[in-house]
Amino acid sequence: MSARSLLVALLVGLVPPVHAAAGDDLVRPIQDQWAEIKYRQPEKQQADLYRDLAAKARKLSEANPNMAEPLIWEGIVVSSEAGVRGALGGALGLAKEARRLLEESLKLDEKALNGSAYTSLATLYAKVPGWPIGFGDKKRAEEFFKKSLAMNPAGIDPNFFYGEYLADQDRVAEARGYLEKALKAPDRPGRELADQGRRQEIQALLNKIGKDAR
Repeated sequence: MSARSLLVALLVGLVPPVHAAAGDDLVRPIQDQWAEIKYRQPEKQQADLYRDLAAKARKLSEANPNMAEPLIWEGIVVSSEAGVRGALGGALGLAKEARRLLEESLKLDEKALNGSAYTSLATLYAKVPGWPIGFGDKKRAEEFFKKSLAMNPAGIDPNFFYGEYLADQDRVAEARGYLEKALKAPDRPGRELADQGRRQEIQALLNKIGKDAR
């Protein structure tokens, strides 16, 4: 390889793909509105707000059918709505729809948004009831958590959600390690509200498992 060719190859390796940057920018308004709902709105109002936001995310997905990022965020918003609707509010149907969206995103680009689809899928499999009620599966949850952490080992979300999963499984010592790592995760530019809210959740869970261990 000539010196010029080597230089070009190195420069290409240093520049992030345009598609990835465009995908991040495309979903930023959805991310921002999601954080506003989750961390600043009363829980009793969140379900309807998530439903409205899911409709916006769906339009974005439909307008960009070859991009994984809008599908991931549509899935995240739908799963968030499921979390606050409860069983009587159709949570299981929403969780199934979220799973479908996240699985579709993986077919397009499993590495999109640092493997966020795996984090969200893992959380669904961890929290949804198992057969015969739902599709929950602790083994699959652990598998997907490990995939998400392999792609984003220092990320706040994969470490938090895996730590939460471990705490729910009474694997407290392991949980504490991941939660402490999540607390020290680097800030995400433009995600200040989400990071602040997540760190409060992490600290609250650390406090809880600390008390439970006494």
